[in-house]
Amino acid sequence: MRTVRQLLADKPAEIFAVAPEAPVVEAIRLMAEKSIGAVLVLRGDELAGILSERDYARKVVLQGRSSADTPASAIMTAKVVTVEPGTSVPACMQLVTERRIRHLPVVEDGRVVGVISIGDLVKAVIADQQLELEQLQRYIAS
Repeated sequence: MRTVRQLLADKPAEIFAVAPEAPVVEAIRLMAEKSIGAVLVLRGDELAGILSERDYARKVVLQGRSSADTPASAIMTAKVVTVEPGTSVPACMQLVTERRIRHLPVVEDGRVVGVISIGDLVKAVIADQQLELEQLQRYIAS
C-alpha cells in the first residue's frame, strides 16, 4: 500500500503559495501559470489556508467582489484538511471523498512539505491495481 511520501517522491518538490494579504488575482494567475486548481496560503512557513478555483468562483465571482481588491485570506478555506507523509493512499482517498475536497497539503513536523491532489491519488490507485492485475495474470499463467 503506497503512502503520501511515495507519491511526493514522484512529483516535483515545488509548493505553490501566496501570502494571506496577496490579492486574489495573484493566486488565480499562479494557478493559471502552473495549471493547478489550488494554491496554499502561507504566513511565513505556517499554513494559513488553501485557496481553490471553487473558492474563487463561489466567494468572488458569485458575490461580485473584485479579484484585485480582495485579499486571499478573505476567501481561503482556513480549516485545511492535511495529511502526514506516512498516510496511506486509501486513507487519503477516503478523506477527499468524505470531505469533498480535491487537494491535501502534506505537513510534517508542522511544516508543509508538499501537496497531493485527487488526480495524484487516482493515478496511484490505478497503477497499484494494474500491478496487482499483472501479478494475478502471471500467477494464473504459471
